[in-house]
Amino acid sequence: MPAKEHSTKKRLRADQNRLRTDWARVDALTDEDIEAAVRDDPDAPPIVDDQWFAGATLVMPKPKEQISIRLDADVLEHFRKYPRYQTRINAILRAAMEHEKKAG
Repeated sequence: MPAKEHSTKKRLRADQNRLRTDWARVDALTDEDIEAAVRDDPDAPPIVDDQWFAGATLVMPKPKEQISIRLDADVLEHFRKYPRYQTRINAILRAAMEHEKKAG
């Protein structure tokens, strides 16, 4: 095996080992440890508490309307590559609709 290939494989193995989750360490964390980590992380959303939940409002999405639509086979084939492809199509159509509304 060439040295470069061996070095690449060794580096990949090291990366995989580094990325593995140490579940024993995670299980040992206390609530206080987790809360401190969240407070110290500027990208973490705030921890919600009972007071937050008491003021929260449950918003149920409007039910979707089931229709039959004819799409070009290649268009449908493209979207079916994605999970929840119908939701994706809906989001794209919504974006187009919102754009048209703004355009006047």
